[in-house]
Amino acid sequence: MSEQTTAHVSPQVQDGKFRNPARMHKNSIGTVAKIMWRMIFEKPATSVPSQPIPVHTLSREQLLAAPDNTLYRLGHSTMLLKLQNQFWLTDPVFSKRASPVQWAGPARFHETPISIEELPPIKGVILSHDHYDHLDRAAVTALAAKTEYFVAPLGVGDRLVEWGVPAEKIRQLDWWRSVTLDGVQLVSTPAQHFSGRGIFDSNSTLWSSWVIRSPGVNIFFSGDTGYFPGFKAIGEKFGPFDLTMMETGAYDPQWPDIHMQPEETMQAHIDLRGKVLMPIHNGTFDLALHAWYEPFERITALAKQREQVLATPEIGQPLSLEQPKAEQKWWRKLVDSNAAEVPREAAGATQ
Repeated sequence: MSEQTTAHVSPQVQDGKFRNPARMHKNSIGTVAKIMWRMIFEKPATSVPSQPIPVHTLSREQLLAAPDNTLYRLGHSTMLLKLQNQFWLTDPVFSKRASPVQWAGPARFHETPISIEELPPIKGVILSHDHYDHLDRAAVTALAAKTEYFVAPLGVGDRLVEWGVPAEKIRQLDWWRSVTLDGVQLVSTPAQHFSGRGIFDSNSTLWSSWVIRSPGVNIFFSGDTGYFPGFKAIGEKFGPFDLTMMETGAYDPQWPDIHMQPEETMQAHIDLRGKVLMPIHNGTFDLALHAWYEPFERITALAKQREQVLATPEIGQPLSLEQPKAEQKWWRKLVDSNAAEVPREAAGATQ
């Protein structure tokens, strides 16, 4: 078994399954069937970009020469961070599809800015949970030889061991527990979500958000989560944050507990005492019924209304973690003028 406190009994476990602190909304079989029907047959044309997403290609030499405390968004929830002159990856997904198979399922809107082979050595991979758009087996297998540590919620590390990652490289944490690796402190913090990669393993592993602390920089990574009171507790204990990387996408009123509406994302950022918000979990995969650009539009309008600062770098574009102010509405250049758009600067827009 990978390194973890085996004597520790997680308070998140009940009846052999991990659970959320709050009772979760559960859809009926009929509602689930309707959701699946809509996802398959009623997708709007705007759920996928009509033009290529801009991508800044990266090289190993460029990354090695970059200043410390720099972030690159590689797509969806995959971020490459340079901290203490070492490289860290969050939820690395490099495969073409976020799916159990590569011949079906949500396909990428864009290529990754850099291949796994071209990446410099990775100090650590930080995993939030085991869903396919966050835990890519092919990427983990390819990264294993060049990565020193894999840091994951309870149970997720055991999957990595099954895939051939050496157990000594893995650190598994329960909520509110931390590990410090070469000057970078990682704290597993609560999230409201679920886990599982198949029909029979529902909630057999834990899901987490993460506090990432390096000298001079304090960052929050939401992973996947619904809105819940825990954001205030995290903000009180570990904030303020220089940057919050917050899920803003793949939402719908029909699954209210496990993904946040943009209004909830903004409130969570404020609860966390974040200085700058970077919306993630968008712009790479078609995972919901809203237009692909709608999360950007809604969070931009909300930031204006609530006088908050956004960072919306293009894919592969460097972002300083010390001064992460890089709001640019790059997505608007791609929106087909003939498409049915959500009203710009209208935070209350719905699909």
